[in-house]
Amino acid sequence: MNFRRGRHREEPEINFIPLIDLLLVILIFLMVTTTYSRYSEIEINLPSAEAGMAETKSSELDVLVSAEGEAVVGKVRLATPSVEQLADALKQEAVGRKDPVVVISADARAQHQAVVRVMEAARVAGLTQLTFATRSETP
Repeated sequence: MNFRRGRHREEPEINFIPLIDLLLVILIFLMVTTTYSRYSEIEINLPSAEAGMAETKSSELDVLVSAEGEAVVGKVRLATPSVEQLADALKQEAVGRKDPVVVISADARAQHQAVVRVMEAARVAGLTQLTFATRSETP
């Protein structure tokens, strides 16, 4: 017995319109919520000072850092100083000065660690104002 004699069988079809709509909604959602960050090598352009020489104030503490890691605080020379030695020298130089500013003059070839050591010593000594000396590129 064939019960399907009069029926015409329809071919199944896939409707792509809802699928395309869903993909467009997902694409728009991703475009709106994505942060566009560029990851590249860090390029550092150090600034050069164009201003004239500022007058030296009595509250400035000069710290010189050589390329070999030696430091000079005021007139005291320290060869390969530790943070504690630098902090003691900074405290001695800061006696009697109101709100002293530590001016770090580091050689261009000085190790980064030597400069960070001076900054840490200033923090240990309780000196919160730091600045760096620069030189003008123009002759």
